[in-house]
Amino acid sequence: MPSQSPTANANDRPRLTEAQKKENHIRSEQKRREAIREGFDRLASIVPGMEGQGRSEAVVLEATIKYMREMVVERQQIIAAAQAKGINTTGWELPKDTIEACDNQMERTRLEEQEQK
Repeated sequence: MPSQSPTANANDRPRLTEAQKKENHIRSEQKRREAIREGFDRLASIVPGMEGQGRSEAVVLEATIKYMREMVVERQQIIAAAQAKGINTTGWELPKDTIEACDNQMERTRLEEQEQK
């Protein structure tokens, strides 16, 4: 049974018209936007306080950043409390660059809030 090369198959297929290409592009873009919307909806459902909020992507992202920073701080406090009780917390710590990024973001937010006052 002779096998056909991918090039031969591609050449045998009829070429898409410009209208078909445009329609494919539109459908692809709609799918991409829908996936982004669904992702933001899932994110908004996870972040406390976002229930019932308008689905502004900027608001969802800002609330998520704030929530994640709070969770990182809470985690650091739990680790410190465990260490104070003599519990081995090896493996509990987040990567150093994650902590530094969180600290930097908190400092930027603090400075922005000061400027707004």
